[in-house]
Amino acid sequence: MADTPRSRKLIGYLTKYLVKGVAECHEPQTDAQREHVEKMAEALRYEPCSPTCANWLRYGVQPKNARRGLTPGFCKGKAHRREHLGYGGRRVLVSRKWSGKTLADHRADRKAWALARLAEADIPVLDAADPGAVHVWERAGPGDPDVRPVEHRLLLLINERIQQRTQLDQATQHTTPEISATVEAA
Repeated sequence: MADTPRSRKLIGYLTKYLVKGVAECHEPQTDAQREHVEKMAEALRYEPCSPTCANWLRYGVQPKNARRGLTPGFCKGKAHRREHLGYGGRRVLVSRKWSGKTLADHRADRKAWALARLAEADIPVLDAADPGAVHVWERAGPGDPDVRPVEHRLLLLINERIQQRTQLDQATQHTTPEISATVEAA
């Protein structure tokens, strides 16, 4: 069921209900924690929570279905309530709406970045697009003798991800530090 629309929907529901009562699972104990909650609640008071939120007026954007009496900071949306601390609404737009890139574009950018880091550190990378390499891909069936048990495949994937992360960390350490996008924008 991995990576199917149904599994994504179920994961969404699980996440929703895990954070639904965020105020019930943790009560601030120290003054610093209480101060942090106060700052967070005050900041969220003015962040737009939905397309109809009055807080869009602060950014010069007319909210969807605008009506008389909309005042920034006084939205009654769930995301602005202290007990939810922002979990009730979507905080950011879907990336393709602000970047003009699809998920495939983002994936390609990440891959290009990682390959560039590995190349800078002289770490060999198997290139599936190499015309000299011969690869034959076929979907394995449930009775295929070459398919290992699910538990074993998961452990192999975890190990592979750890090795990739180690290689990426090594490659990044060998290169000069880059300026982050937020620093450049500032």
